Amino acid sequence: MGEYRVKDIKMAEEGEKLIYWAERHMPVLGMIKERFKEEKPLNGLKITACLHVTKETAVLMKTLLEGGAMVSLSAANPLSTQDHVAAALASIGVHVFAWKGESAKEYYENIDRALSIEPDIVLDDGGDLNVRVHSNRPELANKIIGGCEETTTGVIRALALEKDGILKYPIIAVNEATTKSRFDNV
Repeated sequence: MGEYRVKDIKMAEEGEKLIYWAERHMPVLGMIKERFKEEKPLNGLKITACLHVTKETAVLMKTLLEGGAMVSLSAANPLSTQDHVAAALASIGVHVFAWKGESAKEYYENIDRALSIEPDIVLDDGGDLNVRVHSNRPELANKIIGGCEETTTGVIRALALEKDGILKYPIIAVNEATTKSRFDNV
């Protein structure tokens, strides 16, 4: 089990049931997970995510683990965390730092905790992780090979970093992907 701070690790069993349900409804990611299990394309990489901690996000985190990555996760919104899911992810080795109802101070402390693995790749929803790296942890920015941002707001924040000449790594704008607009934004 990795490092974690969740509401109650004893909630893991219920979280596993929720994740199992999501896995059954996300067949494409399931196929990728099976391929990753065999090929281990992420072996040796460290990935930090600041995303909504939900059963659907858990399927992605499990896929990254199967691919060989070390994974850390903090919440993209202090009110959206599914505590059972956070506990289940912690129980399988994801470094999870999230619980529903985090204060603003705890929220940023948890982002910093997630960054403690010194990631190679970052996954962000809203821009707080990417901005935090560049403003509070610039030594990490030179190590990061790339990241992604899910929201338009986060992309605008990343573009501001670029305009100011301080963006240190490429960021993929997930919200502009055809698959996102055709499936997720419907």
